[in-house]
Amino acid sequence: MQISDYIDDLVRATGFLSRLPMPARHFEDHDGSLSRASGMAPMAGIVIALCPGLVALLLSAADANAALTAILCLMVLIGVTGALHEDGLADCADALGARGGRDKMLDIMKDSRIGTYGVLALLLSVSLRAVALIIILSVAGGWGAFFVLLAVASASRAAMVWHWNTLPSARSNGVAAAVGAPEEGAATLALVSGTVVFVALVTFAAGIVAALFGLALLAAAARRWTTMVRSRLGGHTGDTIGATQQISETVCLTTLALLL
Repeated sequence: MQISDYIDDLVRATGFLSRLPMPARHFEDHDGSLSRASGMAPMAGIVIALCPGLVALLLSAADANAALTAILCLMVLIGVTGALHEDGLADCADALGARGGRDKMLDIMKDSRIGTYGVLALLLSVSLRAVALIIILSVAGGWGAFFVLLAVASASRAAMVWHWNTLPSARSNGVAAAVGAPEEGAATLALVSGTVVFVALVTFAAGIVAALFGLALLAAAARRWTTMVRSRLGGHTGDTIGATQQISETVCLTTLALLL
């Protein structure tokens, strides 16, 4: 692959995972597959996290309240992604929390309405991430929060690609099936790049111990979630992929906040 191919993949991955406007020329004559572009998902995570990261930097430099800064960071992050991953988390919570078999759970995931389990999952996810960011901002400052946001965004999307690559598709149609499974080389690239970026940035912000513990807990959470999805659904969906990102991000931010 040439440098231009990696740039194309980064733009396509960022365009799929966010609402950021991307140059149209990178999508010309492209069939919509993310099999190769999925390898750049961790780098797309960095692009996505730059927006809330800059908010953290600017408000910290202005000596803004840490709690308000954390909430605004999350608002910007959710706005940039269009709540893509939050939607997956809520749908999975409703589906797996319901009584019934595999077909019923898949039907619930297709339903645009949100239930009690979905609401509670979103409340817990947003609350934990907000409190974790408040602690990180208070202890590590604006630059620390900036690097942590970029690191977690990258590693959680590497976990997302790992989940996607590990399980077969639970449906013959749907978003995940339509864009194709990650190529083996793309999955490896995502894991390696996400790991390296995470360890480097978190080590700089909070030390090597926090980086290693944060990475270990993120990996454990993604693995446990993937095992549960395999047992209950037999494969991934677009919702379970999005939920992987949310679970990984929430667990990792919470872990880092506890260690600071």
